[in-house]
Amino acid sequence: MIVSFDLDDTLFISPDKFKTEEELKFPWNKIYKERLRLGTISLMKQLKDEGIHIWIYTTSFRSERYIRGLFRHYGIKWDGVVNGIRHAKEVQGNKMEPMPSKYPGKYRIDLHIDDDVSVLQNGRLYGFKVLLVGPQDDNWTKKILDTVHNIRKSEKRDK
Repeated sequence: MIVSFDLDDTLFISPDKFKTEEELKFPWNKIYKERLRLGTISLMKQLKDEGIHIWIYTTSFRSERYIRGLFRHYGIKWDGVVNGIRHAKEVQGNKMEPMPSKYPGKYRIDLHIDDDVSVLQNGRLYGFKVLLVGPQDDNWTKKILDTVHNIRKSEKRDK
């Protein structure tokens, strides 16, 4: 199973509005200024422990190297990264009609976690699963894990 996560306003959040993980130590906090939503580190560890592949799928144009480097300092290793550049090349390509801002099905992603309702609407239209996470929610990791477990159960029943 593959689960992908958006960055901005999903994993990268404002410490003024959300509870956050500890800031990276100097000098890394000067290079990587983004703050992670509280629970991100333990969630990623649990998903990995359960054999789930974790990806980043973001419309931002941060480089894959930057994204992987930032999370490496938190002990998180991603199985895949789709940024705005990769999405434009591999999903939009030369198509004349506009494609959705994210298209997890292209990468065989089973569940995408995002904060943007338009991604949820595109999921319904294009046939991919999206779970929205929004404002401060102390149970956001449980909701994700419950959804992952429900998808796994339904896939086992379908076999």
